[in-house]
Amino acid sequence: MDPPQADDPARGGNTGVAELNDAECEQLSVVRRFGTTGSLLMALGGMGAGATPVIDNPLQGVRLFGLATRLPTVSLAVCYLGIGMVILAWLWLGRLVAAQRGRRLSRSQLDRTLAMWTVPLLFGPPMFSTDVYSYLAQCKIVAKGLNPYEIGPALALGTDDPLARGVPTIWRDTPSPYGPFFFTYGRIPEWLAGDNVIAGVLLHRLIALAGIGMIVWALPRLAKRCGVNPVAALWLGAANPLVLFHLVSGAHNEALMIGLLMVGFEIGLRPGWRMVVLGTALITLAAAIKITAAPALGFLGIALARRHGGRWLDLVKSAVGMGVVFVTVFGALAVANGLGFGWLHALETPNKVKSWLSPVTALGMTTTAVGQAMGLGNHEDAVVGVARTLGTGIAALTVLALLLISFRGRPFPLEPLAGLGAALGALLVLGPIMHPWYPLWAMIPLAAVIKSPRFTKAAVIITVVVAISIPSTGAGFFGRAYVLPLAIIAGIVMLLVPLWFVRGKLPEPAPLPTART
Repeated sequence: MDPPQADDPARGGNTGVAELNDAECEQLSVVRRFGTTGSLLMALGGMGAGATPVIDNPLQGVRLFGLATRLPTVSLAVCYLGIGMVILAWLWLGRLVAAQRGRRLSRSQLDRTLAMWTVPLLFGPPMFSTDVYSYLAQCKIVAKGLNPYEIGPALALGTDDPLARGVPTIWRDTPSPYGPFFFTYGRIPEWLAGDNVIAGVLLHRLIALAGIGMIVWALPRLAKRCGVNPVAALWLGAANPLVLFHLVSGAHNEALMIGLLMVGFEIGLRPGWRMVVLGTALITLAAAIKITAAPALGFLGIALARRHGGRWLDLVKSAVGMGVVFVTVFGALAVANGLGFGWLHALETPNKVKSWLSPVTALGMTTTAVGQAMGLGNHEDAVVGVARTLGTGIAALTVLALLLISFRGRPFPLEPLAGLGAALGALLVLGPIMHPWYPLWAMIPLAAVIKSPRFTKAAVIITVVVAISIPSTGAGFFGRAYVLPLAIIAGIVMLLVPLWFVRGKLPEPAPLPTART
């Protein structure tokens, strides 16, 4: 149990707010243990129901651990039990962060809670997605001196290669959509782990953890700039179950992308041209992982222009200076790793997947289904293509409008960080593809700037719905659809047991934490 203690204002702690008393610290301890137990159960269940390699599962046949692979329904039920416990613990933790409370959770207490929930997932199998196996194979392509923007893992490495065999079938013959910086740092895990899948996954997870560390560093500092409760921002942004499930367990490169973006934005806002150059360079590195981060440069430039007078000339000066840094850093990366700019031609690779999570794609597929019912035939590819094109165009116009509103909005300009979050949200909603971890693009920046209780409630609802929408296997259950409902029902029933043990020991219900200080 943590004793009440003061926070360091420089770290973005709650200043001028009373700390939790002894009874509330005991409640915090219960919440922590509940969430940590959930993470442990997820790691345990993931051994049989995680996103293990398609072929050559390293756990297969291993004593004790291999037992889980032979009990997929039980393992999946255990995963769902853990998922439910982590989500509930996060919601209960929010009660201790709520602005309406007389005493609130401190920054250091939240940091330790996040660490406790993170550690078990670091050492379990990947869950919810098999993307990390594609990372391993694509980085090996570069190590062999081949270009991952031209050929896929199966052709470059051969179908018998241990890393290529772990890549899902849909991605085995496709080029990589990731930028040059991904292949720059991706050589480190490839060099250290070689063909060892477990070591490679752990190394990519450490890189993701570094990105999460950047988020934890930058988010409360940006929140303080915007007059937002730093601990509430961390609760919503960094301790979010989507971060734990997809950035930690799934080891997605979004962790480093968002981390670099947030740190770059914070540093770029500091006085001095050196800080601007460094911040721009960091955001450029983020965009050189995924182009999604590129709009951050525009909003940072607007923030700097507003600081220096808010004239169009100030905006041009910011754009020119930041443009030079962007071209220099991006060009240096492209030349240094020898891959050039082939990445730009491979950006369409993820669009091979038609996901119902994407509103635009779902609209296209629904329209196709209606057309088929009316006897008009199956024109799904064409209809989805049109819907995606329109969505992308509207998203681009929305980003431009948000840039303008952030610079010269009337009666008051939009806060640039809020504009960035809204722009990334527009790209998310109107984009051609959406994965469960994509909402973090917008949610993390917005957590640092939005004070509205409505936003907090919406973000919580989105988090909970998305967190439970994808099974831990990261795949469908074709031919065995009965497994999923049975596992969910079993997980819910088992959840009643830990809930019974913590009854009467939880924080009192309170309004969800808003970002107000």
